Amino acid sequence: MSANVTPMSTPARKTFLQTVVAPSILRSAAKVAFVVGVILNVINQGPALWQGAAVSWWHVLLNFAVPFCVSSYSAAKNQMGRVEPTDT
Repeated sequence: MSANVTPMSTPARKTFLQTVVAPSILRSAAKVAFVVGVILNVINQGPALWQGAAVSWWHVLLNFAVPFCVSSYSAAKNQMGRVEPTDT
């Protein structure tokens, strides 16, 4: 009599989107975006801020959004690279 051995089911690997929206990654990306965004806004909007001229709010938003996207993308790729691939 032979025993049928079924492999234990392993938890499904998270998708990239699930990894990106993990709370730890979002918190870290928000911190990076705040620091880098402030620096970029001072560099890019500095003259307008110091002279009291109009500020480009679209550029202000982009100066925060781009670092957030880059940071969350790189953190998620790094996290997914650390997960052991499943043996199939």
